[in-house]
Amino acid sequence: MASDRPIVFATNALHPDGAALLAPHARVIVGVDTSDDTLRRHTRVADAVIVRAKLPDDVFEGADHLKGVVRHGVGLDFIPVAAATTRGIPVANLPGSNTQTVAEYVFSALFHLRRPIARIDARLRADGWNPARTLGDGTREIAGSTLGIVGLGAIGRRVAAIGQAGFGMRVLGASRSGAAPDGIEATSLGALFEESDAIVIACPLTADTRGLVSVDLIGRMKPDAVLINPARGPIVDTATLIDALAAGRIAGAATDVYDVHPVPADSALFALPNLLMTPHVAGITATSMRAMSMGAAQEVLRILTGEEPENLVNPDYRKSAA
Repeated sequence: MASDRPIVFATNALHPDGAALLAPHARVIVGVDTSDDTLRRHTRVADAVIVRAKLPDDVFEGADHLKGVVRHGVGLDFIPVAAATTRGIPVANLPGSNTQTVAEYVFSALFHLRRPIARIDARLRADGWNPARTLGDGTREIAGSTLGIVGLGAIGRRVAAIGQAGFGMRVLGASRSGAAPDGIEATSLGALFEESDAIVIACPLTADTRGLVSVDLIGRMKPDAVLINPARGPIVDTATLIDALAAGRIAGAATDVYDVHPVPADSALFALPNLLMTPHVAGITATSMRAMSMGAAQEVLRILTGEEPENLVNPDYRKSAA
């Protein structure tokens, strides 16, 4: 009977192909919203959860049927992993599932900041040929410039490869280990911010990286440099970034992530013409959504059949589950 099938709770809608993969084996419930109460209510009756929204810290209390949690993506800050581990619940993510998508976003944003053809198009339509053509005088090529990348995981390395092979960029990298793959010059954060023409934030949000891009680091940037953040909002000191952009101390920035989602309507960010804002879509395309939904569905099916997920992130769960 359908009611006897395990329940899979998806915090947000899945790609149809991922939902179809689960349908013969489980009853899939999609939350009507992502409020804490909704997330708690559905998690408490679920056998597995697929996560695209931030779960409240106490979400696993009373979730006695829960066999596993899968991140529809990579970042684990949406899941209280320590709480899951304590309760013997395995957690998985999907490394590499949106690496190319985010890397392409980075260069889309960089093109917008350096050669904003959409703005030129709008000027042409509104004001005519000559006013639009003059906007080209202030644009810049990215070839041969210096790209600084904070965080050298899969996304940071992919951004570096595109910058090097596609545009002949010099690439600087700063990471927790202090090491860098071949072709990337390992350097300190201070030197990276001082020397780079474009800086990309590609590290996870942790206790160590919260507020990492500080007054000191933003103050070291070149006046014509730009900052791109597709990672997590709290990594960057937002007030300092606003001040730097408003005063013209840096040329521009692009951010896909914020301290609060959605961005409050009265946020000072909206008043900055040299800031490109997008609503947390860096990792979302039709291609990546299918890949993530299929990957999440496959991990859930492993969990429901008693297997461990392939991309287990909390092996210590076994101690509590024993």
